[in-house]
Amino acid sequence: MCGVFGASNIPNAAQQVYMGLYALQHRGQESAGIITVDDDNVAHAHRSMGLVSDIFSTEILDSMPGSVGIGHTRYSTAGSSIISNAQPCAVDYHVGPLALAHNGNLTNAAELKRDLVSKGSIFQTSSDSEVLVHLIARSEARKPEDQILDALERVEGAYTLVLTIGKTLYGIVDSRGFRPLVLGKLNDGYVLASETCALDIVGATPVRELQPGEWIRIDGNEVQELPPLPPKPHRRCIFELIYFSRPDSKVFGKSVDRFRRSLGRRLAQEHPAPGADCVFSVPDSSNAMALGYSEHSGIKLEHGLIRNHYVGRTFISPGQSSRTEKARIKFNPVREVVDGKSVVVVDDSLVRGTTARSLVKMIRDAGAKEIHFRSSSPPITGPCYYGIDTPTYGELIASTHTVEQIHQHLGVDSLGYLSLEGLRGAVERDGTGYCDACFSGAYPTAVPGAEPDAPSIDIPIPATIR
Repeated sequence: MCGVFGASNIPNAAQQVYMGLYALQHRGQESAGIITVDDDNVAHAHRSMGLVSDIFSTEILDSMPGSVGIGHTRYSTAGSSIISNAQPCAVDYHVGPLALAHNGNLTNAAELKRDLVSKGSIFQTSSDSEVLVHLIARSEARKPEDQILDALERVEGAYTLVLTIGKTLYGIVDSRGFRPLVLGKLNDGYVLASETCALDIVGATPVRELQPGEWIRIDGNEVQELPPLPPKPHRRCIFELIYFSRPDSKVFGKSVDRFRRSLGRRLAQEHPAPGADCVFSVPDSSNAMALGYSEHSGIKLEHGLIRNHYVGRTFISPGQSSRTEKARIKFNPVREVVDGKSVVVVDDSLVRGTTARSLVKMIRDAGAKEIHFRSSSPPITGPCYYGIDTPTYGELIASTHTVEQIHQHLGVDSLGYLSLEGLRGAVERDGTGYCDACFSGAYPTAVPGAEPDAPSIDIPIPATIR
């Protein structure tokens, strides 16, 4: 999962792109980059590992002139977490510099890369996004837009792109629409962003969200719709709404906050906790879900866990050891809230179970009498091949364990997952198609190396609940 931002006809575009990336920091914490194009058609680039605020100083931004720019904040789903894979990608092109920022994951990238290498292409990175650059460069079409189309016809999977050729900015969403992209108006120019919260921070007025298969060209202050990509069944990523997007954003036409509240209400319907003293979230992505649970159940909402906001999102940390360390230092229970109480703990999902098990022990050590754990999404039983870092079945606790085994493993008094039917009921009334393959196994594309018959693995039952 990554965040992308683009600006056209915006004086000092680098500063606006920086602000946009700052608002999208939650979508990737490994690296970030900005490329601007000045009036002489010269590109200026800066990329580095780390957080947006640490990478870009005033001096760096001032050294990047131009009214057109794109930016990217990354966490790796394809390619290592190293500086050479930081985006945007950039190459010299016959009509001006070409720069590309990609959110998503190409499921046939390895196959395409082997073919390109056999024909003489030399890759500088291990990122799947560079495949697109090579395909564009090798196209025999005459016009740049036809070359882009040639490239897109060969790739499969998820791609939301902001791309510049010279001073022309493009926004492109794949035909299934896995990842969001919104268009905003800022003074005499336009901006593109992964979420509406990035429009808010730069003061842009939302125009609309790009639809699946849509791509647009922005020249200066003019926006032109280009012929759409060949239609495919829409498969918006449901995890965007459950976890990744900020609650103050509107994604796929929905308020993220209101959607998460509705999941919490459904969760309370399906898995009540009669007699519980209070309910609280695993902050921050499940805050609205806990509120919805409280609204429906009548159980008092409390702040039972405090999050250290100087620690990043544990789910999108690049390695397991990093996630485990952060889980220990990221949260602390409020003893006065939990001591001697029966508590309901609401989380957005259970992925690997690493954070949840650590949290349960913390809450138990703080004196909780009973712990009822509730997941606002169904069991995640399969990897995502479209831009979320769940690459193997073995990493997913619900793929290798039954719900009862997970219940025992976490050390809770009860465990409840929102049903797949409940999740689908929360989104399908608007007629939009969603991808829920990580829950259902119904992948919308062919996927490489799938392992649908992963064996169950026994896990020891914690002594505290034997």
